[in-house]
Amino acid sequence: MSHDHGHSHGTTDYSRAFAIGIALNLVFVIVEFGFGWVGNSLALMADAGHNLSDVAGLILAWGGAWLTKRKPSERYSYGLRKSSILAALANAVLLLVAVGAIIWEAVHRFGEPSPPSGRIVMIVAGIGIVINAVTAWLFMSGKKGDVNVRAAFLHMAADAGVSLGVVISGGVILLTGLAWIDPVVSLVVAVVILVGTWGLLRESVDLALDGVPAGIDLPELRTGLLEQPGCLAVHDLHVWAMSTTEPALTAHLVVDPERWSTGALALIARDMHDRFGIEHTTIQVETESPSGQCGCD
Repeated sequence: MSHDHGHSHGTTDYSRAFAIGIALNLVFVIVEFGFGWVGNSLALMADAGHNLSDVAGLILAWGGAWLTKRKPSERYSYGLRKSSILAALANAVLLLVAVGAIIWEAVHRFGEPSPPSGRIVMIVAGIGIVINAVTAWLFMSGKKGDVNVRAAFLHMAADAGVSLGVVISGGVILLTGLAWIDPVVSLVVAVVILVGTWGLLRESVDLALDGVPAGIDLPELRTGLLEQPGCLAVHDLHVWAMSTTEPALTAHLVVDPERWSTGALALIARDMHDRFGIEHTTIQVETESPSGQCGCD
């Protein structure tokens, strides 16, 4: 039995990005909701509610990232690495709740339309474009390697697009005076959030259920193990995520003792890390399969 860690075990610290993003968006939420209330704009108030959920999401993601750095204990032998996965899942659920609230209020506003101030809508939403774009930029470098960071990036980037839509609706209201434009834009906001959230929800649920992390092809990984010198068969192969950035692997290898070298396990761990990003590799070596034959699965 052998356990090896990948070469690069650390992750980039986005604490500063989270702090700046939370501060910027919290201030903007207060300003946007206030102007939405004064200007009678559901689109602004709905977007403020969404941005508030993003603040909560950023806090959850930041907390999850912090908890993953806690050392293992007698009770939590893996540490609290799964916290980042739970944070991503909670983030997705929070966004779905926000979508429901926006849709409910938009449908209600269709029945009782009242014209909002298009000029206020355009000015405040324009500020939102800048703030959301800056916040998204803070997380751009880590969006490929961490579900939490990618969630933060996608939310902020989507919000910038949503704010652009609100600016357009404000212009249309100024030109036409049509009150129903406001709830229509609110529904568009809800659809954009829903589309962006679905992928996050599915991936975070998969990780919470110890599914194979996205980007890892299990058949290809199995083939990679079988290609190792002296390996005859692979069984009890499991790949899951210890956190949003740390895939782990356990497997039993049936080997030919005459062709198996003592340094093979270290080479396999390095190969799994370089090819599939596996941070933790645990392998049990057997000279024959549990059934007494080589080549079991």
